[in-house]
Amino acid sequence: MTDSDLNRSTLKVQTLEVTTIYLQMMWPPRAGQEEPPPPRDDLLVMCAEKPPVRFYRFLYDSVGAPWLWYERRLLGDEQLAAIVQDPDVEVNVLYAAGVPAGYAELDRRTPGQVELAYFGLMPDFIGQGLGGYLLRWAIKRAWVPGPDRVWVHTCSLDHPRALETYVSAGFHEYKRETASIPDPRRLMDE
Repeated sequence: MTDSDLNRSTLKVQTLEVTTIYLQMMWPPRAGQEEPPPPRDDLLVMCAEKPPVRFYRFLYDSVGAPWLWYERRLLGDEQLAAIVQDPDVEVNVLYAAGVPAGYAELDRRTPGQVELAYFGLMPDFIGQGLGGYLLRWAIKRAWVPGPDRVWVHTCSLDHPRALETYVSAGFHEYKRETASIPDPRRLMDE
């Protein structure tokens, strides 16, 4: 084995220790926790019905790149389309002055449950009060069909305030686990 082979091999096995926190709501938010008024007048949330894979990848990559989201990048177009175009999956896009600012993906494929599968803002829109607004909008929407629970997970790679934001919106932690994962930056370089 040459030094070059050894360096490539070392890069491929580097891992990150990631703590994943699972949170849930077993009932709709109480008074005072429901959807607040929009923090500005130029906001609109729209469901992207059967979003084209290219548009979904734009949302996913734009929101997730700073937080090393990689799982959906590993899916082929057909695999990804089967998820995001499923009638039980909603991709709700937040627009600010006509520009995509973030999204909230609600997954109802498991009976009785709604998973807030992906949620976040584009980097240019972080820090403007839009995250809490979109989250509460998504929670209200998630409870519309009357599920037994709404759940989400976050991890130590997410925005530093992600856990705090979910808890302040009414989610309660029910499980925490730590694991080593292949460094997503290495996976994406291959």
